[in-house]
Amino acid sequence: MEEGYGLQERRQTRNVTHVELLQVNSNSHLPLDVASMDHVKRRLKQRHIQICKSLNVLPLNLFDHFPKIAGTLGTGLFLGTGGAIHTAGPLGALIAFALVGSVAYSSLCSLGEMTSLAPISGSFPHFASRWVDPALGFAVMIHIAILRFYVPVEISGAQILISMWDSHHAAVYTVVICIVICATNVFGVIYFGETEFAFSILKLIMIIGLIIVGLVIDLGGAPNHQRLGFQYWSNPGVFAGSGLEPWYPALDDFLGVLSVITQAAFAYQGMEIVAVAASETQNPRRNIAKAIRRVFYRILIFYILGVFIAGLIVPSNNPQLLVGTGIFAKSPFVIAMQNSGIRVLPAVVNAGFITSAFSAGNSFLFCSSRILYGLALRKQAPRFLTICTRKGVPIVAVLCSSVFAFLSLMSISSGAETVFNWFQHLSVMGGFFGWLSINLTYIFFYRGLQYQGIERQKLHYYNPLQPWLSIWGMVWCILFILINGFTVFWHFDASDFLTSYINIPLFFGLFLFWKVTRGTVVWKTDEMDFITGIPSCEETERPEIPPKGFWQHVAAALF
Repeated sequence: MEEGYGLQERRQTRNVTHVELLQVNSNSHLPLDVASMDHVKRRLKQRHIQICKSLNVLPLNLFDHFPKIAGTLGTGLFLGTGGAIHTAGPLGALIAFALVGSVAYSSLCSLGEMTSLAPISGSFPHFASRWVDPALGFAVMIHIAILRFYVPVEISGAQILISMWDSHHAAVYTVVICIVICATNVFGVIYFGETEFAFSILKLIMIIGLIIVGLVIDLGGAPNHQRLGFQYWSNPGVFAGSGLEPWYPALDDFLGVLSVITQAAFAYQGMEIVAVAASETQNPRRNIAKAIRRVFYRILIFYILGVFIAGLIVPSNNPQLLVGTGIFAKSPFVIAMQNSGIRVLPAVVNAGFITSAFSAGNSFLFCSSRILYGLALRKQAPRFLTICTRKGVPIVAVLCSSVFAFLSLMSISSGAETVFNWFQHLSVMGGFFGWLSINLTYIFFYRGLQYQGIERQKLHYYNPLQPWLSIWGMVWCILFILINGFTVFWHFDASDFLTSYINIPLFFGLFLFWKVTRGTVVWKTDEMDFITGIPSCEETERPEIPPKGFWQHVAAALF
């Protein structure tokens, strides 16, 4: 395949003077060409990498051409919508999920474009080091550290769901889930890919099924034959106040929407795994470009439509949204099934939620270990984290990340829901900083390409709305970080305050530490390196196999 965005000639004609210039600047301690030390292998296929963004339910021979979304669909989407509807009302929850969805989309588009140029280990922390400031890349390690909390979050959620059937052996179930998730990542990327592929099929069948069942219930097709329509939007109403300012209803409704931003963000975060896996993906530029081009429609269908349907079938003042069998009873779909007389299916859905939590935790562990490995390659994390097995598994990084999974055992003594909420706040704040760094890095990346005359339009993926998308995402991420946990200022609680805001001083502390100790500076546009250590298209891309047969052509045309 011919390299098509003006870099092929640069690779051939690049002279020693430019290399020496890069080596004498104040960021020269940051190694860019680590190919000789990078031992991970490209074993993830298109159907594996797009697992984070699409679904495939056709016969096996069509899997490489049919999209799939699901790797990070977990407890945030399936279980978090109930609390959001109760707090903000059906329209308020829809607004919150749509707003956060737009920020997630902008962040993924920015990351996708950078990854399209540089599908290498380290992903966005390395991009921040490479094109903004090495100190920012080091500070983004907070995202990696916090990303590990997603794993115990999902495990805690699974344990709560299991308690529907057996609440006396929580420790056993928690340990078993931890061991299975860790083992899946230890055995190799191909096992991770196949496991996630299977679970993703189950998850997306479930979410599509829930949307269909929700429509049937709303239109009066359930056993009780009660047609709901939009009656819950009229009574109790489209908004549900937060209760913080009861004397000012409009302000209280607005605060209700703001208060569910965290729940909405938790459902979206982790979508960046589609780009993090680039260094272990076959045809990374082409496959990641395909996945990201389709993400807008998947956000619209699976997230926005899912929240919309949930708001039609359960009133925001339904007491079961807050009371019941743990978080399980907070799923509006399950509540609607029970209220409409549907039996058996709620238990089946609960089992599906458990597999969803396991799969999402599995994906988050993979993501955090690969970012940690990429940082270690470039001397921003301990060198021993670069050790790989013969199969290309960064075993030490995986084991270090796996340790955090066992934090879910805290739920046994402190109460699963309390621990779940702690980890959720820590994870969401880490995710906001991750999105912020992605969008900020993209703005520098965009300026660097413009200055050096590299055409974005010839990348495998580019978005014509840039750089405005990244500006939109960056501004909202800053606001989200500031308002996350704002309710604590009405009813102050020390633990809630710490979990909501401890990441702010920690992030800037890491940034200043690396900047002072290493003497780093912000990269100038003429110093940004878009070549060193980045494989060419000829090295990563294979010829695309055209679809064969009727169904493959239909799938390729639609998706």
